[in-house]
Amino acid sequence: MVSNVGVIGAGQMGAGIAQVCAAIGKKVILCDIKQEFVDKGIQTITRNLERSVSKERIDETDMKNTLGNVNTTLELSDLSNCDIIIEAIVENMDIKKKLFSDLGHICNDNTILASNTSSIPIGILAKASGRSEKVVGMHFMNPVPVMKLVEVIRAKSTSDLTFDTTFNLAKDLSKVPVLVNDFPGFVSNRILLPMLNEAMFCVMEGVAEPKAIDTVMKLGMSHPMGPLTLADFIGLDTCLAIMEVLHRDFNDDKYRPCPLLKEMVEQGKLGKKSGEGFYKY
Repeated sequence: MVSNVGVIGAGQMGAGIAQVCAAIGKKVILCDIKQEFVDKGIQTITRNLERSVSKERIDETDMKNTLGNVNTTLELSDLSNCDIIIEAIVENMDIKKKLFSDLGHICNDNTILASNTSSIPIGILAKASGRSEKVVGMHFMNPVPVMKLVEVIRAKSTSDLTFDTTFNLAKDLSKVPVLVNDFPGFVSNRILLPMLNEAMFCVMEGVAEPKAIDTVMKLGMSHPMGPLTLADFIGLDTCLAIMEVLHRDFNDDKYRPCPLLKEMVEQGKLGKKSGEGFYKY
């Protein structure tokens, strides 16, 4: 039974994970490395809840109770007694490995360590933790409060208890959990990111403008959002990081990141969060 949830990383994903856990009565500790980051996370949660109140999906009491279930900290040690910790930090293998190593030393023996990684194999993080049987993937979709899917990624070392507890938590959150085995990119991003990458090649090679490419995919393939709009929404730096993992770990050039993607990230054009990507915001 999960009662206390730690969430590391107060960005868009971490704030969303903290919100949905707090909304069902879990006590949540939201952790990040700077006070301004956790403050921004609370602001994101508050804004999401206010929007839900305005649309009469929840009432003021629900909002107050959800916010009351979230505490913040800058210290990993404050998460040591959580039943589960869900990591939602930058998509960088070395940084994640260091975090899981630290958590392996800090947390009590029963704490489950879950990663919201988009592409990094869970087995690598499990090995870094020193407690492989307690490590699992819990990959939420963005935006977390809205999207139903959670990929629950089972590494070879993940115990039955760890997997079952995580899978049932996803159900408690009114999500639809899906068992996925531990391969780079899992299912969602192994299929999605090469499509986005190919759309970027179409832009680079002058096949069509971004708006035209997105229109083709929306009207011709019934996608709710065009691939380049979606890439901007995900963050082009995150898209690049995932493609680099796929390219490196599969050693297959079909996953080669588009040079235009690399160029845009180098220029700081990261999509919606920076104000410019394939579109201006």
